[in-house]
Amino acid sequence: MDEAISNAVKNKLLSAFPEGTFARVDVLGYGDDPAVEPGETAVRVFIDRAGRPEENWDSRETLDDFAEANSEGLDRLHDDLLPSIAWIDFFPDTPERQANPSRPDWGHMRSFLGNRTNVLEAMPDFTRVATLLGPADLATVDALIMAGVATSRAEVLRWAVGRIRENPAYAQVQERMHEIGELKAQF
Repeated sequence: MDEAISNAVKNKLLSAFPEGTFARVDVLGYGDDPAVEPGETAVRVFIDRAGRPEENWDSRETLDDFAEANSEGLDRLHDDLLPSIAWIDFFPDTPERQANPSRPDWGHMRSFLGNRTNVLEAMPDFTRVATLLGPADLATVDALIMAGVATSRAEVLRWAVGRIRENPAYAQVQERMHEIGELKAQF
């Protein structure tokens, strides 16, 4: 990540919140974190605990309290303060979280901004599906994005499923499923 861009993003983010709100701000580009897609910039912030006991910082309630107390700053982010940012993760600050922020079981709050469209709002017939990809599959998906086949990981996966659906073997699978369904009904 270019240091000038990183500093500009940090300064814009920090200007939306009261001083001392965050203990640390990390600006991430593609390759810095597996969740950052090609062409995206993301931000990970660690919320300053301000002397609160650590046992109170692991709950969803704490993150909800942060969101409520900082709703004006969060609204400023959504009002195009950071249009080039795909998402921001908010984590309660602990040494463990700073050392391994990508751990999937950490409680955090993700705010989507800028360049990510909400497919579910634009196309209500869509269903969100989460998946975990290994390094080779993720590299394949990202290569398709960089080659211009799609603009996001979700779009690549929709494209791939569409190719499977177009394959004549898929029609045979559907026929066999129908036959199995009829046999089950006979029992």
